[in-house]
Amino acid sequence: MSKNQNTFIKKQKAELKRRKKKEKKEKMQARKDQPKSGKLEDMIMYVDEFGNFSETPPEPEDPKGKKSNQQTPINHSKQ
Repeated sequence: MSKNQNTFIKKQKAELKRRKKKEKKEKMQARKDQPKSGKLEDMIMYVDEFGNFSETPPEPEDPKGKKSNQQTPINHSKQ
């Protein structure tokens, strides 16, 4: 009975090994089939002011030293 059990275990191990090898081959083929893009634009990630990643560039901000285009009216009339 021991001999039958040993051959059964050997067959199970061989089947498991074949299955893993087949899965590995399929994964490798799937990776090869994916389109490769080595463009710099595809690899760039942007970080916003809160530390979140995004693929779109942030909106340009006004420099801190400059004021916006809206000016406050000044009244120069004498009283």
